[in-house]
Amino acid sequence: MKINPNGFREYDARWIFEKEIDIEGITNLGKGLGTQIINHTKINNPRVVVGHDYRSYSEKIKKALIDGLISTGCKVEDVGLSLSPMVYFAQFNLNSDAIAMVTASHNENGWTGVKMGIKKGLTHAPNEMTELKNITLDKKFKNGKGDVKKINNFKDIYLKDLIQKNKVGKKIKAVVACGNGTAGIFAPDILRGVGCEVIELDCNLDWSFPKYNPNPEDLEMLHAISKAVKDNEADIGFGFDGDGDRCGVIDDKGNEIFSDKIGLLIARNLSERHKNSKFIVDVKSTGLFTNDKVLKGNKCKTIYWKTGHSHIKRKVNIEKALAGFEKSGHFFFNKPFGYGYDDGINSAIQVCHLIVKQDKKMSEIIKELPVTYQSPTMAPFCKDEEKYGVVDKIVYEVKQLKQNGHKIDDQLITDVLTVNGVRFSLEDGSWGLVRASSNKPSLVVVVESTTSDDRKKKIFNFIDGLLQKTKKIGEYDQKI
Repeated sequence: MKINPNGFREYDARWIFEKEIDIEGITNLGKGLGTQIINHTKINNPRVVVGHDYRSYSEKIKKALIDGLISTGCKVEDVGLSLSPMVYFAQFNLNSDAIAMVTASHNENGWTGVKMGIKKGLTHAPNEMTELKNITLDKKFKNGKGDVKKINNFKDIYLKDLIQKNKVGKKIKAVVACGNGTAGIFAPDILRGVGCEVIELDCNLDWSFPKYNPNPEDLEMLHAISKAVKDNEADIGFGFDGDGDRCGVIDDKGNEIFSDKIGLLIARNLSERHKNSKFIVDVKSTGLFTNDKVLKGNKCKTIYWKTGHSHIKRKVNIEKALAGFEKSGHFFFNKPFGYGYDDGINSAIQVCHLIVKQDKKMSEIIKELPVTYQSPTMAPFCKDEEKYGVVDKIVYEVKQLKQNGHKIDDQLITDVLTVNGVRFSLEDGSWGLVRASSNKPSLVVVVESTTSDDRKKKIFNFIDGLLQKTKKIGEYDQKI
């Protein structure tokens, strides 16, 4: 049996299939998860909804996971080919005790993994992942007699739920890009159903991802959407990741709008009708939330929190926030707009509602926000076993530099937030972030300047200088 302990990450379990985990390892993961679900729910035969994404090996992995779950006594309800949000929705709709979604999201081919949760609308956080890791590696499994049943056509129930609640009052011409990932058989139909005119881009399923990985933060994917928007004179372009829980947005001029700014526009829109609301954003998100005049005028509060869909979901739940937004494109809507979890297609629908309500082009709406100069999310390689130590070192150094009155491009460091890695802010509101990636052997670097592109680059060079000094950094996936 093969199962690399590093695959149990902060909130997702991810491995390179066969190199880091084999089929027997997947079955043991199922046994570990089944045992954990029984321990938490105190039910001998808990009902567990299971789905899988469209990769060549995902069904085989799902079967092995199900074998493990059944051996502990779980009653598995298999909803088949799914998006992660469809499986989350199924827990509410079918009133099940837990969920497990076989997906490696936008990770390159060869990767596999599982997103799982017990409490409705939430997925495993670090405590649950550590507990699952210990049960699985120590083989402290329960024995029981479970079973599996297929839930046919659940996709139709999920589609209907999103379509019925979300009719858009005006025809919006939308490019819908899925990078040949699983969202291709969901997103076009749903957006047509709510009233959009849909132009499909790479929506046919192809597990080899022939053009690029389905990742709405990937510049290659964004450039392809931009071209399609301009060629078709579309109102908007949407890009969905491999398991459909994230959404990227391109405006009518073909410009990419980072998802944190889309989040701010949606928050402004919702705050008009829901005054005194809370919004949760991750530490990679724009600093504009802090002093936004519309949110302040509507007495809304924004809390910056740890990056990661599981962390933001939980914080939205605990704070009873109206919504949460991540720069990576995970958006979380609480009632009345959603069930608290991240659904990329619902996020796209909320953008459509925004366009209709404002009765303006997306390029005009975005101009209402102050201009900032943002970097994409950049990921320099750093070994899993070294990345947290490297971040600790950077946190210490930044704190020391603040104390010593160090300036970056003639700006003092005014604030250091360490809720997740280190996010330091400068006098003019510009900022930089370094944190450890939760699902890959890499770090995450993001910078934003309120002043200029040049200052943005200088903040990046400052961070890169600190990182290179550690001698534990490899190549970046992309750089400014």
